[in-house]
Amino acid sequence: MSVKTDVLALLEASRGKDLSGQDIARELGVSRTAIWKAVKSLEEEGYQVKAANNRGYRLADHSDLLSEVGISMKIKEKYRDRQLVVLKKIDSTNLEAKRRALEGAESGLLVLAEEQTAGKGRKGRGFYSPEGTGIYMSFMFRPEGGQAEHPVLITTAAAVAVARALRQVLGEEAQIKWVNDVYLRDRKVCGILTEAVTDFESGGIDWLVLGIGINYREPKGGFPEDIRDRAGAVCTDSIKVPRNDLVAAVANQVYDLYENLNPENFMDDYRAWSNVIGREVRFSSGYAKLQEDEWQWGTAIDIDEEGGLIVQVEGEKKVLRTGEITLRVVE
Repeated sequence: MSVKTDVLALLEASRGKDLSGQDIARELGVSRTAIWKAVKSLEEEGYQVKAANNRGYRLADHSDLLSEVGISMKIKEKYRDRQLVVLKKIDSTNLEAKRRALEGAESGLLVLAEEQTAGKGRKGRGFYSPEGTGIYMSFMFRPEGGQAEHPVLITTAAAVAVARALRQVLGEEAQIKWVNDVYLRDRKVCGILTEAVTDFESGGIDWLVLGIGINYREPKGGFPEDIRDRAGAVCTDSIKVPRNDLVAAVANQVYDLYENLNPENFMDDYRAWSNVIGREVRFSSGYAKLQEDEWQWGTAIDIDEEGGLIVQVEGEKKVLRTGEITLRVVE
């Protein structure tokens, strides 16, 4: 690693306390001038480093750039060989993960960006992705064996992974709206999009991309009007955690669940955190904007082992699958 990277790693590992230039230089075996140059280079990249005479350097509490160093040092050691890419600006992390898959990237690739110009949501919708206020991350996996049998389980497992990470980092319980939205404090803070590419010769899944978008903090001026009534953010004025910490927590949870993609490992949590089960819902198999009389009505009663939502409709049970329905919870 470069001196700059090594200095950043030390500053990230020592958040909340000062490190003297002399101690850093001794630790890295370089001159204090080299440390000074490394700090200046970090500042030019946007890191906010506090420097004080007789005290040394520290990352400012509000310095919160995504960094490969800050994330990888908190990734479990057994996953640190997975490729990690952090970009300043990209059209879509899902698209970038697809491009790298076509170039031969290995399974487990994780792509992040500070900003997306064409973030992707379900059914062709966009995902609002302003600079510095969110976590936009996409994993690329090449499924093997049972991992390819039920792709919907990837989305289900990812929702649980995000909820577990929020509990770990914030100490708060999240809720999951079937099938791919995570709520915190009754506001949507996360959307998940899984896209698969099929091998036409074998009929199996060649690779898939799992995109996770998290509203980390509310953007300046608030959320756009079309999502303002339901969108929320992980952090508030009184609740703050470094984005790198949350990214690493989500990544660890995703990798853990993907390694053994068995419903027994996450479906109980998915049901327990559901904010849909037991509530009246309306749904449709169509993708176009529907008239009021085109919706069906029922009560969500359970989620099966494959992630399907079981709905009671006039004495009949229906199982809804992702990609086939539009769901609205009736308040």
